[in-house]
Amino acid sequence: MKLGAFSASLTVKDIHASKEFYEKLGFSTLGGDITQNWLIMKNESCVIGLFQGMFEKNILTFNPGWNQNAENLDSFTDVRELQKELKAKGIKMLTEADESGEGPGSFMIEDPDGNPILVDQHR
Repeated sequence: MKLGAFSASLTVKDIHASKEFYEKLGFSTLGGDITQNWLIMKNESCVIGLFQGMFEKNILTFNPGWNQNAENLDSFTDVRELQKELKAKGIKMLTEADESGEGPGSFMIEDPDGNPILVDQHR
């Protein structure tokens, strides 16, 4: 199963302090908008999202259709197909993508320990 680019989406209290901290660890801004309280940062192949006031918990995130540089892939498994596969395997959906749609979509599941996993397709 190809879930796409992986990142950790971190809920932060102060996005400016978090940005400064992760820059000290060698991360640089890849995308986002600090004025909207979110940034995507990268250090080599490691990608993290910093989100202030948007989530209650940290989230494991997968982006079908993207590589680790947020560049479009020529071939990928659509989020709706991934959702169908996981549902067939008995995975409970917390949120679901509209299976009749196409293009951007997302769903959310939880692992057995309650860690949220977001599969978020942007194209």
